[in-house]
Amino acid sequence: MTAAASTARSFAIGESDFLLDGEPFRVLSGAIHYFRVHPGQWADRIRKARLMGLNTIETYVAWNAHEPVRGEWDVTGWNDLGAFLDLVAAEGMHAIVRPGPYICAEWHNGGLPVWLTGMPGIGLRRSEPSYLAEVTTYLQRVYDIVAPRQIDRGGPVILVQIENEYGAYGNDTAYLEHLVRVTKDAGITVPLTTIDQPTDQMLRDGSVAGVHLTGSFGSRATERLATLRRHQPTGPLMCAEFWDGWFDWWGAYHHTTSAADSAAELEALLAAGASVNFYMFHGGTNFGLTNGANDKGRYLPIVTSYDYDAPLDERGDPTEKFFAFRDVIAKYAPVPDEAPARSAAAPAFEVHMDAVASDARSVFEVPPTFDAPPTFEQLGHLSALVSYEVELGGRGGVLAIGEVRDQAWVSVDGVAVGTLSRTRHENALVPPPGRRLRVLVEEQGRVNYASRLGEPKGLIGPVTLDGVLLTGWTAEPIDVAALGASITDASAVVEAPSGVAPFLLRGSFVLDAPVDLFLDTSGWGKGFALVNGFLLGRYWSNGPQRTLYVPAAALQAGENTLVVIELDRVAGTVARFVSQSDLGAAEE
Repeated sequence: MTAAASTARSFAIGESDFLLDGEPFRVLSGAIHYFRVHPGQWADRIRKARLMGLNTIETYVAWNAHEPVRGEWDVTGWNDLGAFLDLVAAEGMHAIVRPGPYICAEWHNGGLPVWLTGMPGIGLRRSEPSYLAEVTTYLQRVYDIVAPRQIDRGGPVILVQIENEYGAYGNDTAYLEHLVRVTKDAGITVPLTTIDQPTDQMLRDGSVAGVHLTGSFGSRATERLATLRRHQPTGPLMCAEFWDGWFDWWGAYHHTTSAADSAAELEALLAAGASVNFYMFHGGTNFGLTNGANDKGRYLPIVTSYDYDAPLDERGDPTEKFFAFRDVIAKYAPVPDEAPARSAAAPAFEVHMDAVASDARSVFEVPPTFDAPPTFEQLGHLSALVSYEVELGGRGGVLAIGEVRDQAWVSVDGVAVGTLSRTRHENALVPPPGRRLRVLVEEQGRVNYASRLGEPKGLIGPVTLDGVLLTGWTAEPIDVAALGASITDASAVVEAPSGVAPFLLRGSFVLDAPVDLFLDTSGWGKGFALVNGFLLGRYWSNGPQRTLYVPAAALQAGENTLVVIELDRVAGTVARFVSQSDLGAAEE
């Protein structure tokens, strides 16, 4: 253990309460996902949770962040769960760990690695042998980190969750029992919990003997606690996901909820004696390509910001909800006198951008050909773009694709001819006659729940021209992060971007010291932005999000580099940093 560890203590479930060292204890927790927050800002966010009156930090564990490639387990940097838990302990707080293996969380693929969901015959989230074998190895690795940090060994961890809202997905009790056995065999001795929305069916299907039930909801607290109590007749009541905000998706509005209404629901929870975990306390950001997606008949990818209208906003500043919740908590538990102040306005300035040619090289010396366009999975490609090409032999006609997953830019002989969108259910257009067809496909985010977990990406199903099957395809994977990193000071400046995407731009700016910034994307089309080689995430004129958050921890005193990878259009040669976040208009 670390120097921050305290002496061993006990945490248990009593007849009506959680018991800390044998005394009744109310868990006042807030969710912070370490993988959504720059490690340089972990300590700040944890401290501010304590200042709101919380005594516990909760986090999911994202399997696909730790093991994007099978067998390559990573617990460094952003993935250093142990360091995050040690910072929780250093702040004098407790911790709840929710390792899934499925987490949902509006995180790509629900936290499951693409290599896992793409395994032939895999039976996700059930008692299927190959799935259980992989899950067992994963959980053992997580528990190697968590077990020595449990409260009875001098660490902060007081609860560990089994699976995640499983009653909304299945009812394979043997699967849950397997997860419990693996957890206990790995040395987890703190109480175990499950979580489900408080309906009779979900609580019944998601429960397992000997594991304490908790609920997830954001309204009608009194009614939902009563439902939870019917299924958990003894022990403490806990809303383990108190939904105090909501997430955004491209093409909608910025979701906000009333601070007063949320505070009233919190009051009802605490007045009933329940424990609570705020989902989220601090949402953070879907940096890189980590956003998930919804699909209930219409594919809706989630935006880069995971601000969530939470008590602590994306920048880490307290919101109206922070103080409203703090006032309620103060009626039931001690709250520190100190309160965090909001940050000063971020610097606003402009950066000249040059169109540049990439130094990136093809991953193939001689591109292989395929009878049909291969999926991202068949290519073993984890980034966002694949360029597909095929000979047309001078023909034109109706180009029809089974399904585009998820957005395509179509060109013929180097001239753009149109786009196809999964969200708009588009799968056909009429290009002019030409020699060579190119289809650039963006994977916009993997669905994070239900039957679409692990679905293949790319051009799905037959591709025909006037009903004739097109064969002899090449497929060029484009690694967005590597492409951005390839844009250096030595990259050739060009008069204008080339005829087809991606269009590449580079600029630089000087800072006296690192400071949070907000990159204005309102005049751009669709694409990605990187600062100092760090992939901030996606932007899109579809909105609602109009700025990208640039954490101070990703910047440096002196010169910094901005790279933009644009897929739609280049509207100008100036990038702007603005003084505050713009996540879009809220619903009236």
